[in-house]
Amino acid sequence: MSDMFLEKFRALVPKYLGDAWQADDGISEAELDEALEEHAFTIPLALREFYLALGGSELMEAYHYFWDPEELEVDDEGFLMFLEDEEEQFTWGFRTGDLRVPDPIVFRKNNARGEWVSEDGTFSEFTFDMFEWVFAEDQEHV
Repeated sequence: MSDMFLEKFRALVPKYLGDAWQADDGISEAELDEALEEHAFTIPLALREFYLALGGSELMEAYHYFWDPEELEVDDEGFLMFLEDEEEQFTWGFRTGDLRVPDPIVFRKNNARGEWVSEDGTFSEFTFDMFEWVFAEDQEHV
C-alpha cells in the first residue's frame, strides 16, 4: 500500500519544530503493530501514517493530546477516540463504521453533554488545520 500522508505528516516537524524530521519523531511499523495488537479494531490509514511520522514527536502534545496507540479506545457510542484537549472538555474520534476508510471524517464530543458532532473534515484535513491554528496562536503570544 502506498503512503498517502506519511511525508506530509513528517513535514510538520521542520515546519513547526524547526528541526529536520528524524526517525525518533515517529514510531516504527513494528512498534505500532505491537501497540495496536491488543485492540479489537484496526485504525484508519491516515491515523496509522500519523503515528509512523509523528508518534514520538512533541507534536503529539501540542495544545491537544493525541492518544498513544495503545491508549486508543472505543466508547459506548461506537467512536474510536484518539485526541483530547488539555482541559479534557472535548474528545475527538471516528465512527467505528468508518475505520476502513483511509481518511475518515472526524467527530468531536463535548464531554459534559456527551454529544458527538462532525468536524466536517477528514483526519488529515483536521490535523493539518489544527496544527496551523495551534501554532498561529503561539505566534500571536510571542
